[in-house]
Amino acid sequence: MSLLDVKSDLHRNVADFPPNVWGDYFLQYASDSMELDQNMAGQIETLKSNVRNLLVSQTEKPLAKVHLIDSICRLGVSHHFESEIEDILQNIYNNHVEDGEITVEDGLCSLSVLFRLLRQQGFHVSPNVFCQFMDENGEFSERLIKDVEGMLSLYEATHMMIHGDDILEKALAFTKIHLESIANQSSHSLAMQIKHSLRQALHKNSPRLEAHRFIFIYEQDPSRNEILLTLAKLDFNMLQKLHQKEFGNMFKWWNELDVHNQLPYSRDRMAECCFWALGTYFEPQYSVARIIMAKLYIILTLLDDTYDAYGIIEELELFTKAIERWDISCMNNLPDYMKFLYTIIYDHYKEIEEEMIKEGRVYALNYYKYEFIRYVQAYMVEARWLNNNYEPTLEEYIRVSRISSGYCLVITTCYIGMGNIITEDIFKWVSNLPKVIDAAIVLCRLMDDIVSNEFEQKRDHVSSFLECYMRKYNISREGAIQEGRKRIVDAWKDINQACLRPTDVPRPFLTCILNVSRFMDVVYKDKDNFTHSEGEMKTFIKTLLLDPMQI
Repeated sequence: MSLLDVKSDLHRNVADFPPNVWGDYFLQYASDSMELDQNMAGQIETLKSNVRNLLVSQTEKPLAKVHLIDSICRLGVSHHFESEIEDILQNIYNNHVEDGEITVEDGLCSLSVLFRLLRQQGFHVSPNVFCQFMDENGEFSERLIKDVEGMLSLYEATHMMIHGDDILEKALAFTKIHLESIANQSSHSLAMQIKHSLRQALHKNSPRLEAHRFIFIYEQDPSRNEILLTLAKLDFNMLQKLHQKEFGNMFKWWNELDVHNQLPYSRDRMAECCFWALGTYFEPQYSVARIIMAKLYIILTLLDDTYDAYGIIEELELFTKAIERWDISCMNNLPDYMKFLYTIIYDHYKEIEEEMIKEGRVYALNYYKYEFIRYVQAYMVEARWLNNNYEPTLEEYIRVSRISSGYCLVITTCYIGMGNIITEDIFKWVSNLPKVIDAAIVLCRLMDDIVSNEFEQKRDHVSSFLECYMRKYNISREGAIQEGRKRIVDAWKDINQACLRPTDVPRPFLTCILNVSRFMDVVYKDKDNFTHSEGEMKTFIKTLLLDPMQI
């Protein structure tokens, strides 16, 4: 008999989670070969060479390649041309930026794209370049309303905003209000693009979702480059096959564990966890890293539901002590369901250990254990609060939720799988909670709290940011939500600032933090699409994993 049947008279705070929407669909890919389609791989290499020639060709116009680079990035193939893109943008920065001021003269659309690309690449350029589009009163000119493409490009550029970018604040307000009006009057194709951008800004979108969406937009562009378009489609399909195989292997692992029957109280979100890992990094060299991350996201989900929605306080105390000791023999006194969970955690750790031994980076394990234990301890603090009917202060909530969010653990684990570019200094940097990680934590925690609060408060649940803020300032729930959203905006500014040169760590590590934040912006915008995955989340996964591009 499972221990879930034992002590059935005890009160358990079970949540009414929606069921898994995928069944065993992805199991079909577990038997697929991981070998590359050599014909497709050969086509991709030829097309890459042709696109590379376009990038390195000589031109007298400084902005001639800006829109080409923008298309390459949005089509999802920039990972093939990182050095070429860096060289071109560095050259533009060296020759056409003086003391941070862009000196090129061009239209609103091109200058907006250039500004966004330079900031995207980490160059600190001033938004003063947009002053030329303002009137004598310092407001953006109403004449711009006729330049819809320019307005849309400026709107996208504003999301590269950092603290003190007052011009971009004005530009955001101006473009947003006018684009909302224009969206209902424009041609169907343009209206759809505007509506999408207003809902999901390019800078905050998941790169794979943007690539899929932009391929169809680019296909309709009369000025499209057919070589680049074909490369984008073939590359999408090649990556899709790899990602399908990874999903299939994860589903096979999940089914063999029989988690659904062993821990029936928990959310069954295997596909969603794999998608989360895919949102962190999609490139082929990170295949093993995605498996590690997907399993971590699954473990975090199981732990969340154990501490938050099933375990009783005495069991949770035992489990926390067993995690603190970090020894498989420590689980002997645990209930059966916790023994099962402990085994999953420990087996995952041993898999990471094997990888680190192979790579000669055993030191990474200490950072993983340290963050994992802190994460579980923070959950235990929250469980005690709930058990004692204690209402934490806002300051207490923020301090503990920084850790219980799991994002230091997520980022540490994310870096473990990144191969030769990682050093121990990177792990030390994470453990010191730099501003960019703190900002990502704030963003992730608050986006989750705002959209999941109503569902969670239907049962006994520890206070969220909203309740703590409402109590401290004696304001309404809507007022607390507005404060949360303001802090999210500030967190994005902090993240953008941290990505500008000189950076604390190499750009690939900051990109991971950026991508984790993007995932939250996409999945937790209006509701908790991870828990309630039957709508948008299902569409996202279907978009990237089910249907190949038609060549």
